[in-house]
Amino acid sequence: MFMKLAPLLAGAVSLVTLLGSPALAEIQERTIKFAAANSKGHPQVTGMERFAELVSQRSGGKITVKLFPGGTLGGDVQTLASVQGGTVEMSVMNAGILSGTVKEFGVVDLPFLFATPQEADAVMDGPIGTQLMERLPAQRLVGLGFWELGFRHLTNERRPVNTVEDVRGLKIRVVQSAVPVSTFNTLGANAVPLPYPELYSALETGTVDGQENPLANIVNAKFTEVQKYLTLTGHQYNPQIVIVSKAFWDRLDADEQALLQAAATEARDYQRQVSRDASDGFLAEIRKSGMEVVELSPEQLQGFRDAVEPVVAEFRDQIGAETVDAVMNQLKTLRGGQ
Repeated sequence: MFMKLAPLLAGAVSLVTLLGSPALAEIQERTIKFAAANSKGHPQVTGMERFAELVSQRSGGKITVKLFPGGTLGGDVQTLASVQGGTVEMSVMNAGILSGTVKEFGVVDLPFLFATPQEADAVMDGPIGTQLMERLPAQRLVGLGFWELGFRHLTNERRPVNTVEDVRGLKIRVVQSAVPVSTFNTLGANAVPLPYPELYSALETGTVDGQENPLANIVNAKFTEVQKYLTLTGHQYNPQIVIVSKAFWDRLDADEQALLQAAATEARDYQRQVSRDASDGFLAEIRKSGMEVVELSPEQLQGFRDAVEPVVAEFRDQIGAETVDAVMNQLKTLRGGQ
């Protein structure tokens, strides 16, 4: 008899858990503003949409996540300040942008650091990523985990880039972070840090000759309309960090915090897979647009690696030798001690 009743009892318990639990009853009506630089259709925004769905479902519709993609609330640096100030509750952005707030985050900007997305997952989802996020509350931020943007590649309007020498003299827009600025200046370019929402106009007017971004951004932001040449450098991999205003976070009870954390983690896994599955399609779209695509030989790519080695040495102490060495040691272990 008990065996026959067990499925019914389990179903009843699930229903009570979903609809009548004390935790759900105590969740308050809230609206969360969630901002990002990329536009609808980008894997970053797809992850945001999934997060919003999960939060709505798990809060019984009590918590609404209102999305502000496309830089509508400002560029990343401006949005970061808004999250710290509590006027925007959440954002997702390149983790390296936080290096101006917590210097150790600069480690993820080091050129040619990660060889595969899986290496980045192992580092960012493990103790190193946790330790980085533990530094955020002192800066009025809370981290909920790391999503992905992908490997960055170089585009420009002036000439095909096959070697480091071809980069020299190009005005290249970079992220507003110290390591990318140094990386492209070291390659001989004139690095120009600009907010992402201003980039298309800067390319269109010739304020800059080129830029560097993952394939998803090149397609999503329509840089194919204002750039002629793409070189698949893969010079940097961008973990994206989901951040919450600490002022907002501290107003939540433990159940609400746990709900948001769980939704961010589940959305992370979904977002990463969407981004990686879409990569080949983005490259096909770029080729179809008429852009010339340069695929570097191993020897040509090594030339870029060699050229930017001084950047790692330059920033090791600025970022924090302990953090840089911890990442390098974990990567060495992941690669079998090579």
